[in-house]
This record gives sequence, C-alpha cells and structure tokens, in this order.
Amino acid sequence: MINYLKSTTIVAALAVSTTAVLAEDYPTPAPLADGAQASMDTITPTNDTFRIAYMPPATEFNYYIAIGEGIKTVAEAQGAEVFMLAPQSGADINGQMGMIQDVLTQDVDAIIFGTHDEFAAAPLIERAVDQGIAVLMINSDIPNFPTPIHGVVGYSQRNGTHKIADWAIETYGAEPVRVGIIEGQPGYHSTERVGGFLDGIEGNENFEVVVSISGGWNVEGGNTAGMDILQSHPDLDVIFAANDYMIIGASFAAKALGRTDIALLGNDGDTSGLEEIAAGNVTATVNTSPYLMGQAAMHATLDALEGTYAGGWIETPTSIEDRDGAIAVLQEPEKLFPQPSQDY
Repeated sequence: MINYLKSTTIVAALAVSTTAVLAEDYPTPAPLADGAQASMDTITPTNDTFRIAYMPPATEFNYYIAIGEGIKTVAEAQGAEVFMLAPQSGADINGQMGMIQDVLTQDVDAIIFGTHDEFAAAPLIERAVDQGIAVLMINSDIPNFPTPIHGVVGYSQRNGTHKIADWAIETYGAEPVRVGIIEGQPGYHSTERVGGFLDGIEGNENFEVVVSISGGWNVEGGNTAGMDILQSHPDLDVIFAANDYMIIGASFAAKALGRTDIALLGNDGDTSGLEEIAAGNVTATVNTSPYLMGQAAMHATLDALEGTYAGGWIETPTSIEDRDGAIAVLQEPEKLFPQPSQDY
C-alpha cells in the first residue's frame, strides 16, 4: 500500500525570489533561440496612453483570468489601458485566430498572448510584429516560436513537471507504482509538461507508465479520461495530468469509482486546484503562480514599449504544493484569482 499521507514540498530552483518577479527589475531574461527574437527597435507605439490587448487561449480557464488580473494590477498602477479578448473554449483555435486578426485593426501598442496552436497563430503574430506592435507570449517557455516575437514570460514547464515527478519518487518510490497520464490538447504545452514528468521518472524501475491519453485541458475531458483510465487499468497507483482542470476531472472519476487509494497530480496552481488539494481530493500540483506571472508580463510589456526591455524569456517561479503547501498558498488570497471559496 502506498503511503498517501506523507507530505513534502519541493521549491523550484530559481535564481530569483517571488518578490523579484513582482518588482520592475524582474529576472534577467534568457535569450531566445537563434532567429526567434524579433528586433526591439521595430516596436513603434502610437498611443500616448499605451493600449494593450491581453489574448489568452480561452476564458473557460480561471488560470488565464488570474494572469489577466496580475496584468491589470500593473496596468492600473502604471496608467496603461488593457483589454482582454479570448474565445470561451480552449479548443476554439479558429475563434482565437479571428480575434487576433480583429485586434490587428484596433490600434493597439502591444499584444500579450497565449495559444494552444502556435503554428496557426504564427502568421498573424508575424503581421503584428511587422506593424510595430510589441508581442509577448505568456505562460510559456518556448524558445523558438514559429515566427520571431519580442519576449516570452512563463515558467519552465518541463522543469516544473520534472519536479513533481521527483516529488512522487521521493514520496512513493519505494514500491512499484503504476502511472496513468492525462495529456492536454496536442501542442507545445502538452509535450513539455508530459515530457518533464516522463523525464523525471525515466530510469526509475519502480515507476511504470501504463496508459497515456488526452483530456483536452478541461474538467470534462479529465473526467472522461480519468474514468477510461481507471476502468481499463484498475490497478493504477498514480495519475498525472498536464493541468489542474484535468486532474480535478479525474478526481471526480476516482470518487465515483470509490478510488480513495490513488495519488492525483496536477499542474498550474489554479485556485480551484489548490482548494481541491486542501480538501484532500487531489494530492499535489505544480504551483506556477499565474497572478505573479501576469504582473511580470505586464512590467516587461511596458518596458518593451519604453525601450528598456531587451527581449528574451523571463522565467517565473514554481513550487510543488501538497495539502499543507496548498493551504499556505490559499492563506495569501491577495495573490490568487479567483479568491478562495473560504478562509484558510
């Protein structure tokens, strides 16, 4: 029997503190891959009050709303105008492409964007750069977006999920562990997150991945995938999902099947995911601090428009949170969006 009560916290190795990310002197950016850095000299803002479009992949995910709240707090403090535009569903790639196309006609100075299909977005992002718009990608560490962009702000996805694999090995690795994986929609984010977890358990003879299927990034998909996984492999010990929404869905499936003996591991640090961990329904997650990420992205965007940001990737912090850690994070509601449903 695996000991699911053991608790440990692993903090991501990062050269800067969370406080530094919030400050205007955010971490020194790392260079993008050769040919992926757009020239900062071509950025030509046209509005006296900077006008910035925040364009996440979807509004169905509170995670992106939390990033937007971080963006908004800095914009309000610095006197910039920000608006958010995104499709409801993260699977609506065509909808997002249409919105980006519309924004290119709306006299914006900068676009902060995330996408679930970088190749579909690339031609429109290229047009934005050509128009003199500052373009930064959020919630990513991609070093080589298909067309040159000005900057990337986000956590190291592969390192983050590698660390939750390390956590699982330290917590459960003394006994054989059969693992199921719930992937996101195919693309860079899913590849990196699943890849980091697989890298982490590679070579560990106690861990065996027996099934890996897609959950489409959302709770419903995670529920369906979790039910399929648990019914076809009733001897599973651990499920890892590439985001918190899918692992929440898998927790519903586990509960419906009476599986209280399975470890459920996620990735994001979404408020709802943290609350599910605090309640004992999910085991642990990679907390990627989306609110702080949004603040760092907005500082970088304003610096790009002012000519003081040299471009590159700004790494934001991660930590692995189990029940005790999740409760500690929930006790700082000012850094979360949406707010927790209760006081912790």
